[in-house]
Amino acid sequence: MHSPKPRRKPGPTTAGADSGEKLDELLISSAICNGEDLGPFVRKTFGTGKPETLLHHLKLFARSKESEIEEVCKAHYQDFINAVDDLKSLLSDVESLKSSLSDSNSKLQSIAAPLLSSLDSLVEAQTVSRNVDLAIRAVTHCVRVMELVSRANQHLQSGSFYLALKCVDSIESDFLEKTQSSTLKRMLEKRIPQIRGYVERKVSKELGDWLVEIRVVSRNLGQLAIGEASAARQREEELRMKQKEAEEQSRLSLRDCVYALKEEEDDDEYESGLEGSDSFDLTPLYRAYHIHQSLSLEDRFKRYYFDNRELQLKSDSQVSSMTPFLESHQTFFAQIAGFFIVEDRVLRTGGGLISRQEVEFLWDLAVGNMCAVLEDQFSRMQTANHLLLIKDYVSLLGVSLRRYGYTVDALLEVLSKHRDKYHELLLSDCRKQMIEALSADKFEQMLMKKEYEYSMNVLSFQLQTSDIAPAFPYIAPFSTTVPDCCRIVRSFIEDSVSFMSHGGQLDFYDVVKKYLDRLLGEVLDDALLKLISTSVHGVSQAMQVAANMSVFERACDFFFRHAAQLSGVPLRMAERGRRHFPLTKSQNAAEDTLSGLLKNKIDGFMTLIENVNWTSDDVLQGGNEYMNELIIYLETLVSTAQQILPAKVLKRVLRDVLAHISERIVGTLCGDVVKRLSMAAIKGVDVDIQLLESFTEQLKPLLTDKEAKEMKTAFVEIRQLINLLLSSHPENFVNPVIRERSYNALDYRKVAAVSEKLRDPSDSIFGTFGTRGSRQNPKNKSLDTLIKRLKDVS
Repeated sequence: MHSPKPRRKPGPTTAGADSGEKLDELLISSAICNGEDLGPFVRKTFGTGKPETLLHHLKLFARSKESEIEEVCKAHYQDFINAVDDLKSLLSDVESLKSSLSDSNSKLQSIAAPLLSSLDSLVEAQTVSRNVDLAIRAVTHCVRVMELVSRANQHLQSGSFYLALKCVDSIESDFLEKTQSSTLKRMLEKRIPQIRGYVERKVSKELGDWLVEIRVVSRNLGQLAIGEASAARQREEELRMKQKEAEEQSRLSLRDCVYALKEEEDDDEYESGLEGSDSFDLTPLYRAYHIHQSLSLEDRFKRYYFDNRELQLKSDSQVSSMTPFLESHQTFFAQIAGFFIVEDRVLRTGGGLISRQEVEFLWDLAVGNMCAVLEDQFSRMQTANHLLLIKDYVSLLGVSLRRYGYTVDALLEVLSKHRDKYHELLLSDCRKQMIEALSADKFEQMLMKKEYEYSMNVLSFQLQTSDIAPAFPYIAPFSTTVPDCCRIVRSFIEDSVSFMSHGGQLDFYDVVKKYLDRLLGEVLDDALLKLISTSVHGVSQAMQVAANMSVFERACDFFFRHAAQLSGVPLRMAERGRRHFPLTKSQNAAEDTLSGLLKNKIDGFMTLIENVNWTSDDVLQGGNEYMNELIIYLETLVSTAQQILPAKVLKRVLRDVLAHISERIVGTLCGDVVKRLSMAAIKGVDVDIQLLESFTEQLKPLLTDKEAKEMKTAFVEIRQLINLLLSSHPENFVNPVIRERSYNALDYRKVAAVSEKLRDPSDSIFGTFGTRGSRQNPKNKSLDTLIKRLKDVS
């Protein structure tokens, strides 16, 4: 109950001494009555030192409020008295209600006592029921847990680690938190990590065993893949050779169709062989990967696998210093090839176990190591065959791995970079072989008793001059040097083509042709020149070498055709790019040596010319002795040379020999050996020349008309000289027209020397005394005129 707010009352007024004090008192009184802040008045009062006025007004205000307080208290006390009276009136009603409630409570307790006992029994039964239900559920839960535990143990014992882990995961996720048995729960919490660790160790051990085993499998796999590539290459080369033969021989198109069908069959066989080579077991790897995925260790397992494979690759890329690389190179490259065949399968079927970038990283690492090994090993090799063996195997490695998408350009570049070194080594080997073959030559015609010998030494190099097979035993026009050297050159071509082919370069005929030119023009030509200059000492040897050179000319045509065929170049294009005979130097040297030896032999017969009686008056009708000996020798020479020497070589050699005979006869007539000449001696020389002419006539079956005329020009000088000396008017020699027509091969000095020796002694100064009145012979007069004019010219 609230009292009404008192109204503001004006403060009491007091009389003051003056009006200012009165005003202050009024303000203080008003502030006190209105409840305003008295701070300013207090400070002012104490500041003036007159607090009595303020205290007085405060006391007055306090007395005025006491009366108000008294009135309020009186009003509240009356209300309290009224309330107490009301409570006293309710006290009796409360007592009656209390007794009524007590009676009702007694009755209720007496009635509810049996019910309460029944309720207690019910609550107790419900509690027992709940406990039994909880126990059943707990036992059921434990039974299920134990079933999973038992199943996990069975899977662990049988090696089914993934199923065991699934059981463990199910126990951990579905049963562990719901297990009420603290003992069982502690046991599960302890054993679950142990089981996972055990599974991880087991699969890691299996993976380690697989990593060891896969190295052996990779080596065998690489060898098988490279072997399949080699077999496929061999089939392709055989097919290509058959197709080229068919093209060159203009066979029917049906034949080509048969080849095409066979090629498809070969491709099928190659594919099936490669599929067989890809059969290898990746189960341990994939199981370990799957288990680690189940253990949420996928990234760690990927890293572990990649690191181990990288270490294996580095180990495989190392070359053992204990074994020569030539013996270990196949195992070395097969190991790497198998490694990347396995990685390709893992990339395609591993479900992300290894990425494309990681495989490319490993491949780049392997390529770098292989290139370094090849560079090092090639720099040490000094045998062309060793380098070729390694190159062929590397190219087969490239073919095998290119099928799986790996780039092998870097390896092919290393092989191409050592092309020049290989050919230099090959040229060096061929030089040694050719020197040995030439040094073993006996300069005898080769005897072949069987047809296979003819096929091996003649037909295989297309050295035959006729398609008709000869009768056996067959004596070839060449010696054993020719087929031996041909085999060396053919082997060089095949080795060169083998090195250049399958190396990334398609058009390599020009390279093969360049080194073939060097082999023929430098190695073989130099070896033949050395043989001619050091080992040829007789006519038969020189003749055999000259015959060999003619056969080499046909062999060189075969060499270039063979190189073009192996290089896949049409023969017409190879023929279009043909050059001159590369053995020209040795061919010319052989013919010059033969001519020189024959001239030496001729010089031996020409010594008999000293036995001729140059002043005799009798003419020998059968010719002089030296000429008869020469004719017999030349006829024997021709009959022998016809068997081995080609006609053009025989013609050149005989022409040189006849020219040499002519020069020796002219030299003898002009020399100091002959002091005087008789007309009978000149006629005897004419008979000798006729014998030579008769000899050349016998050569007409071997020569054309043009060649026969050229052969006679070999001794045209002696013929024109004899014709001049036997003519009726020798002075016609000084007539330019007649000289150009009939005596163009004569030198006027030689004519003057021989004419001076032919002059009649009676025409001398002392011979004119006895024949002053006689008439001079017209021919002698003409001869004197010729001598006089020739002296005037000189």
